[in-house]
Amino acid sequence: MQLCGAFNTTDILIYIKLAFYSKRGTVKKTTLAFIAHLYILTVTAQTAFDSSVVLVPQAANIITASTIVTIENLGININSDLPELRPTVSADGNLLFFICQNHPANTKFRSVPNSQDIWYSKRDSAGNWSEARHMRSPLNSTHYNAVYWISPDNNRILIRGAFTEGAFLGKGVSMSHLQSDSTWSPPDMLYIKNYEKYDRGRQSGATMAHDGQTLLLYMTPERGSADNDLYVCFLTADGTWTEPKTLGKKINLPGHDEMAPYLAADGVTLYFSSNRPGGLGDNDIWMTKRLDKTWQKWSDPVNLGSPVNTEDWDAFFTLDAGGEYAYLTTQLNTYGESDIVRVKLMEKERPDPVVMVSGNVYNAKTKEPLSASLIYETLPDGTEAGNGISNPSDGSFKIVLPYDKNYLIRATADKFFAQSENLNLDSLTKAGYKEIHKDLYLFPIEIGQVVRLNNVFFDFDKWDLRPESYVELNRVVKLLKENPAIEIEMSAHTDSRGSDEYNFTLSNNRAASVKDYILSKGIAESRIISQGYGETKPVATNDTDEGRQLNRRVEFKILKN
Repeated sequence: MQLCGAFNTTDILIYIKLAFYSKRGTVKKTTLAFIAHLYILTVTAQTAFDSSVVLVPQAANIITASTIVTIENLGININSDLPELRPTVSADGNLLFFICQNHPANTKFRSVPNSQDIWYSKRDSAGNWSEARHMRSPLNSTHYNAVYWISPDNNRILIRGAFTEGAFLGKGVSMSHLQSDSTWSPPDMLYIKNYEKYDRGRQSGATMAHDGQTLLLYMTPERGSADNDLYVCFLTADGTWTEPKTLGKKINLPGHDEMAPYLAADGVTLYFSSNRPGGLGDNDIWMTKRLDKTWQKWSDPVNLGSPVNTEDWDAFFTLDAGGEYAYLTTQLNTYGESDIVRVKLMEKERPDPVVMVSGNVYNAKTKEPLSASLIYETLPDGTEAGNGISNPSDGSFKIVLPYDKNYLIRATADKFFAQSENLNLDSLTKAGYKEIHKDLYLFPIEIGQVVRLNNVFFDFDKWDLRPESYVELNRVVKLLKENPAIEIEMSAHTDSRGSDEYNFTLSNNRAASVKDYILSKGIAESRIISQGYGETKPVATNDTDEGRQLNRRVEFKILKN
């Protein structure tokens, strides 16, 4: 091959002879596997010099690591001579669900043609995938099975089919939760308004946004058709889902198949598989960005090109939260009919960066881990931005948050009050994917319990409540309304800077402001007293900025329950 008349290279041919036993008990003989991919970007190739053609500057012809992209097969612990399909990777990139077709261990291997069951693998700290394992009942039923989505906390999965208490009902999607014994609960269907009107074709599927409040589906209302469209549904206050709404004409082309959507962690970047014009093979992966909150306006879909797409069939694109590596199904250079592969995306192919927040939920009194629901809201408006659950065994959680917003995060559990935490992500530079650790604490509702309110804000040297405080204080109002016997003392505290008299006056006025707000929401005055303590009750040293910040606080104490 001659490159721009300047570089001479030879074709690369790597032969790997493999003869091994499959991890799933079937003998597999691979006599020859080869990889011969050299992807050269921004280089013009020509067979002969033509003076009429302007040559590309020599600097543009330099091949660097960034101009060579390779496909990585996940190996024999996952792939076999059988079809492996539909990878679904966790946000942290360490848990992978996928389909294995026609495996002898599948639930209905002998009675269901092309049986499909769920398998999974875990990745260790060295980056190695464990030998794939077959999912237990009830997730693998007597029908075609698949995992559509994993929650960022790895504690919920969305699966194929409509179930009630584990009993299969037909087409649809269902949710299963991780239980304290590390097994999965019987799946229960998501109630989607008029779903049966839209899912009448030969295939369908779904995924969910990381916030757990937006559901994306592919299906068609045309009976027996293989030409799917993409739809969106939204979670309602009663736990049901709205009627499917098309993503619009820019996404859904008449006479073509749009399928297998994946919404990145940023909530705006959408990847999907389609046989629309402009592709390299039967189905290709395309990328588009949501432009507003209507879910109707999108950027022009862009084909991701080679090596993500091949001249064959490519689908089931998924990402970890970092957005650096994509996982998908391919039929090119595989052990069998189709394999699960990984590819590192170029910068222009990646979603916007996000922040992953992980931690544990604890009982503030006993320090024991708790199973709890997670809620995160935007400040100052208090709009719910997403939800999750903590692991029932160790209280661990993970949530994914886009930049450019401030968030309040809290856990909820029966007979507990949460100490919320705030994250100011709008002040962070978008320097790529970040991970933050933050533990959450729940306080038992009992006499004498003191709860710090982390998200009550005042301007410097003032006691007027800032609007972003209302979200936090409304939780106190809710506590008092749901527990009519509770009486509390609301207190405010300062650090040691300033005179004793000044600090006492400031803290007393701030406590009174908080009390007045709570009374304005219909709480009887007899149930709350306010008290300013100035600098008399420090919880940390006043010799450091961090300590003084801890001492400047608003809290309440349960006096009667």
